[in-house]
Amino acid sequence: MRLTSGARLFISGLALVICGFLCPRVSGQNAPTLQEQIKAQYKLVKIGFGPSGITVTSPGTVLSVQKGGLLGVPPQAMAPCAAKFQDGTLKGPTGMCPAMMKQISRLMQVGDKVYPLKIDVSLDKDRVVFQIVECDSCNGAQQPSFFKSEVIFQFPSGSLQSTGVSKIVDTIGQVLSIDSGDDSQQQGGQGGQDQGSQDQGGQQNGNNQQGNNSNQGGNNQGGGQQAAPAPEPQQIEKGQTPEQVKAALGNPEKIVNLGAKMIYVYKDIKVTFLNGKASDVE
Repeated sequence: MRLTSGARLFISGLALVICGFLCPRVSGQNAPTLQEQIKAQYKLVKIGFGPSGITVTSPGTVLSVQKGGLLGVPPQAMAPCAAKFQDGTLKGPTGMCPAMMKQISRLMQVGDKVYPLKIDVSLDKDRVVFQIVECDSCNGAQQPSFFKSEVIFQFPSGSLQSTGVSKIVDTIGQVLSIDSGDDSQQQGGQGGQDQGSQDQGGQQNGNNQQGNNSNQGGNNQGGGQQAAPAPEPQQIEKGQTPEQVKAALGNPEKIVNLGAKMIYVYKDIKVTFLNGKASDVE
C-alpha cells in the first residue's frame, strides 16, 4: 500500500515526538548524577547495632579533620549540629542545636580521624552535605563513642552543577581530607621508636647498674663505697598513649573511665587521656 505524502509526514512527526520522550531518558540512565560521582570518591561506613552496642560492620574511607569547629554529638542524637564551610572559612554550628547539646557534645580536634556516614547533594541550594562519624579505632580510643557531626559545603549560587567533581573534592578536602595512612604509620613508627628508646634506655640502665655493682664490689675490697648514680626521671608527654604512660610509670592505682575521657591516678600525679591520647597531667 502506497502512503500519501500527508501520511508520511504524520508518521515522521510521530516518530520525532516519541524519540523526544524516550531518547533523553535512555541516555540519561547511563549518565551518573553529580551525587553518584561524588559518592564514588568516598566509601561510606556501615554501622550495625547489636547487643554489645554500636559496631562498624564495613569501614569507610578514613578522613582527617583539617579545621576546628566541628561539633560532635552522641550517636543517639536525632541529628548532628551542622557546621558550614563557605569561601574558605569554616563556621561552627549556631542556634539552638549547640545550646541543647552543650552538656553531651564536644569539639572534634584537628587530626581526628572520621568516616563519611552520609552524603547529600542539593543542586537547587548549591550545597554538598557531609555527615561523619568518629573512627574510634583510628584515633586509638579506649572506649568507642561514635560521635557524629555534619558539615555543609556551600558553593556560589548556580555554580554547583557546572563545578567539576575534582574541584568539589578539593573543596571538601580543606575540611575533611582523605587520609593516606601516613599519619598513622608515622605515629606507629614513632611509638615503636619511643619503645625502642625505652628498651635501649632500660638496657643501658641495666649495663650501668651492672657496672656500678662491679665498681661497688671493687671499692668494698679497697675499703671504700661509691654510690650508684640516680636513674633519669621518666617523662610524660602530651599525646602519649596509655601503653606508653604505663611503660614509664607502671600500672596506675586507679582508673577513671568516662568513655572518651579516661584518667590514670597514680600516687603523686593524675594523667588524663582524651580519645586515647594524654591531654593533661596534674
